[in-house]
Amino acid sequence: MNAAVKPRILIGKPGLDGHDRGAKYVAQILRDAGFEVIYTGIRRSPEQIVDTAVQEDVAAIGLSLLSGAHLALFTRVLELLHDRGADDIVVFGGGTIPPKDIPRLKEMGVAEVFTPGTPARQIVAAIDDCLLHHSVM
Repeated sequence: MNAAVKPRILIGKPGLDGHDRGAKYVAQILRDAGFEVIYTGIRRSPEQIVDTAVQEDVAAIGLSLLSGAHLALFTRVLELLHDRGADDIVVFGGGTIPPKDIPRLKEMGVAEVFTPGTPARQIVAAIDDCLLHHSVM
């Protein structure tokens, strides 16, 4: 994507997990790559995350989960986006998500899932690719 027109991305920490080091790391590498990033902080509800995403007119939501509630929380965010008519917002995520759950998340509509140790360049390239392909659909 052209660095001059990179879209806004929201990074959210849904659920009760209070550890946000990974979320802040991803927010920073995306900022360094030219994205405008909105970080909502820890312990946000899916409703708060989706409300902020819609209000801020973001192109993507990145969810960071370490709690094990990834299937329920991703499902809820995707449902709320659909209910709000915001299916055009790309959803990606990361954290301690078991590899066996990644195909299920992608079937649900999650564009990408990044696990601990994913290189920064790979994250940025994958998000660029998701947003590029999503915008031409």
